This record gives sequence, structure tokens and C-alpha cells, in this order.
Amino acid sequence: MTRTMSLLLGATIAVSAATAAQAQEVNLYSSRHYETDERLYSDFEDATGITINRIEGNADELIARIQAEGANSPADVLLTVDTSRLQRAAGMGILQPVESALLTERIPANLRNDDNLWFGFSQRARIIFYDTERVTTPPQTYLDLADDAYEGMICIRSSTNIYNQTLLSSIIENHGEQVARDWAAGVVENMARDPQGGDTDQLRGIISGECDIAVANTYYLARAIRRDVDGLSPEDRANIGWVFPDQGGNGAHINLSGGGIAANAPNFDAAVAFLEYLASDQAQEYFSAGNDEYPVVAGVTIAPSAAELGEFVADDLSLAAIAANLPLAQAIFNEAGWE
Repeated sequence: MTRTMSLLLGATIAVSAATAAQAQEVNLYSSRHYETDERLYSDFEDATGITINRIEGNADELIARIQAEGANSPADVLLTVDTSRLQRAAGMGILQPVESALLTERIPANLRNDDNLWFGFSQRARIIFYDTERVTTPPQTYLDLADDAYEGMICIRSSTNIYNQTLLSSIIENHGEQVARDWAAGVVENMARDPQGGDTDQLRGIISGECDIAVANTYYLARAIRRDVDGLSPEDRANIGWVFPDQGGNGAHINLSGGGIAANAPNFDAAVAFLEYLASDQAQEYFSAGNDEYPVVAGVTIAPSAAELGEFVADDLSLAAIAANLPLAQAIFNEAGWE
């Protein structure tokens, strides 16, 4: 982005903030629990004079709270680490559309709701990791994970994990229901252990030798590249390789963190200013530098920790379509015996 464009973007935020002068606050309901996000909030407050009041919690609990509060809800913005929750909130009628030329220009169409009820602001790819000494021919696609060649080799999280749910939802959308059923059953057959822990635990499973292949989001390894993470020292992860799946086909599945404005937001203009700030170069760079994620805005600098994993082609499926498949995905998981 040119300096002129950056100045224009800053001016847009300032104008939005000026129209919100009567409120001077944004009530943020957030399921993001990253200490590094503090810089996002403080920079916005410094730039606009608008105070951010935060309530943090589980996304499902926050959605239920907004619904229960009804017309009297103080919520202005709902921020989650997965857009499937935002899509569900949109379907429940607790988000309202935002007509912002800046947001629609900067955020790709497949990374926002068709009716502008929510917008994605940072992304992580869900990819395949493997032990480079024990695995000479790693899987190159998600469907490969169900191949008999990888029997007893895979560590992956529970079926209740939203990252796995959206991955299976994307397989349903890209390949159809029967392929998705066969895939889930095949991965269960290939598991090295029962699903357990978070994404970092899957990487630790490779290091411990419990498994040879794992599925995890990029930022879990990128975080270990940037700073010390228990059990993922440079020596520990020396033999961990990775594959961005489906690079010759649909592209790597991504998980998106995003936000929308509550249907009864008392500080609407200030809330718009906040969402527009999250799409600014400054905020986009900090999503990457502070939490090892990938920006959603083209041309923004990627943090060295994420860049070390390499560039990749992302699946451009509509995340709204993926969210629509979630009930079927959970049913398929259950039928496959994926705990």
C-alpha cells in the first residue's frame, strides 16, 4: 500500500471515529484470548480516542449472552476465532449488515459474509506436519490422510474441535458427502492414538514418536519459531516437515478469525470504525507479527515466523458455505467413530 493510500485509510478511520464522538466507546465481546491483541486495542484507542470495553469468553457463550440480552444488549462487536460461529450468529439475527466501502474493498469476497454481516480479519492454514526421518512420502492432500499407507501414523484433534469440523465441511463442499464419509472413516483407521489435546499436542506427538503425521494450524508451529514453546524447541522440531495440502487442486483449507456488529449495537459508528481499523495495514501486520497469523488483506507484510513456513495457495471456498455443512460434518464424524 502506498503512503497516500495509508493516509487515506487513516483519515477514514478518523472520520468514522468523529461520527462516533457521542459514544467514544466500543463494547467488544471477544473469544480471542491472545495477549498480543492488547496492542491492537491500545493502538485503536490511541488513534481514535474511542475506548474498548472487553468481555471475553467462549464464543458459544457470548452468542447466547447477546441473544439473551436482546434489544438491551450492550454488545457492539462480536469477535471470534472462527467464522462458523459468526455465520451461526448471523443466522440467529444477532448481527447487522455493515455498508463499508473500505471493508468490501480490502477483504476478499470469500472471506466475508455475502450480506456483510461479518468480516474475516486474520487466517491460519490447516496443514499436514510429518517426521522427515520416518516419513519419506508424506501426504500431499487431505484425502491422502485416509490412505492405507498411513495406517497407525496420524495424530489429530477431536471431532468436537471447530478446526476439524470446518475441514470436513470443506471436504463435503469440494468432494461430496460420500467422499467425506469415506475420508473420516479412513482417518479414524489411520490414527496413532485416540484424539486428544490441542494442535500443539499433535506436533508434540510427532516429537515423542507417538505419531509420524499430524494435522494442525500453521500458527502453532509459527509461534514456536518466534518464541519458546514448551516441547517445541528448535532441537525438538528439527525433524518436523510440513505440507500445504492440495496445492495442485483446491488449495489449503483456512480457518478465519473475524467479527461483526451486534444487531442492537448502541455504538454503531464507533463499532464500524473498529472493524475498519482491523482491516488497516497496521492492524493486519500486527495480526501476523503478534499472533503468527496470515493477513487477509493482499500485500500486507507477513511476519517472519509465518513466512518461514512458505507461501501457499488457499482454498477459496466461501466460508459461509463451509459453515452450512457443519451439522452434516458432525454427523459424519459421529458415524465414523471419531471421538
